[in-house]
Amino acid sequence: MAEFRDSIEIGAPPEAVFEYLTTDGGMTAWMGQHADLDPVPGGRFSVNIAGHPVRGEYLRVERPHLVVVSWGFAGSEVLAPGASRVEFRLTAIDGGTRVDLRHWDLPETQVPGHADGWANFLPRLAIAGAGGDAGPESWQPLSDRDERATTHPYRNKQRRGTCPTALRSATPTGSCAGTTAPGRAGTSRAR
Repeated sequence: MAEFRDSIEIGAPPEAVFEYLTTDGGMTAWMGQHADLDPVPGGRFSVNIAGHPVRGEYLRVERPHLVVVSWGFAGSEVLAPGASRVEFRLTAIDGGTRVDLRHWDLPETQVPGHADGWANFLPRLAIAGAGGDAGPESWQPLSDRDERATTHPYRNKQRRGTCPTALRSATPTGSCAGTTAPGRAGTSRAR
């Protein structure tokens, strides 16, 4: 099994960012088209992302600093509902919050697709969490795209460290703050 880690900075306090991990409207402001959340240990974590039903449950909820959920896909034999874990650790920093994401218990074959997904969604969380509009969601999983779509110049430019103006203004430092910085679109490793 493997894990993926990344972090972002958001120009809002942890208390505000926490709502984007625990409320239906907060979640869909940055990830997914529908959410049905019950943010208590053992409570439902259900988010539909581009037609893919993510299913799991809240494992730990420590307002406003920690959310851990189980994560998988309804109907999947490779990553069944609740098969992996995602941790969002929120730390107060000067001017906002640092969110450290850890996604673990991932089959090796799932790491590239999840890394691609988090590279899309974490910058959207930075925008929404700071009170901005992350815009309509158009992301598609790698498995749903053809080769031409995965080499689109804008996506590659994003990965090289260029970030949208809305994201720059959403972070305390006025930069991508580690979201898609050159050479670090997150890290993954086998355990």
